[in-house]
Amino acid sequence: MSDRAARPSPWLFVLAGGLVAGALDILYACVFWGVRRGVPARRIFQSVAAGVLGKATFDGGVSTAALGLALHFFIAISMAVAYYVVARRWPLLWRQPWLCGAVYGLFLYGFMNYVVVPLSRAGGGSKDVLWVTLSIVVHMVLVGIPCAVFARRAVMAASPASTPASA
Repeated sequence: MSDRAARPSPWLFVLAGGLVAGALDILYACVFWGVRRGVPARRIFQSVAAGVLGKATFDGGVSTAALGLALHFFIAISMAVAYYVVARRWPLLWRQPWLCGAVYGLFLYGFMNYVVVPLSRAGGGSKDVLWVTLSIVVHMVLVGIPCAVFARRAVMAASPASTPASA
């Protein structure tokens, strides 16, 4: 059996990064709004689906909540894929995953809140100062950094001979 055959696919690490980032992000939203205003998780998931369905999503019950959760993880996995694809070409991104991941998370927060959400059918997001402040930190630490750390693992799994032992 070759060394290559024994190694896991880099894409498994990328998928794991997206799943971890997505789980931490949605957990944060559910806990924050559950504690702050008693909002159930189903409503949080539906708010994601509102990007596609608009306000009608809140009348959809479990099916629109499931759609929202699926969309949320699709977006998170897409974020991890994007980071990995760029990191394969720009080594700084996988060599410095903590710093670059935090910067990526900040970029993702801005992109999602100032490009994606305004172009969607969701309407405006919350302007709650605590929510916004914590969301920025969460995107940096719990979304960007996992994407970067798992991308590093993926790059190293794809070509360990080209990665320095101290990297």
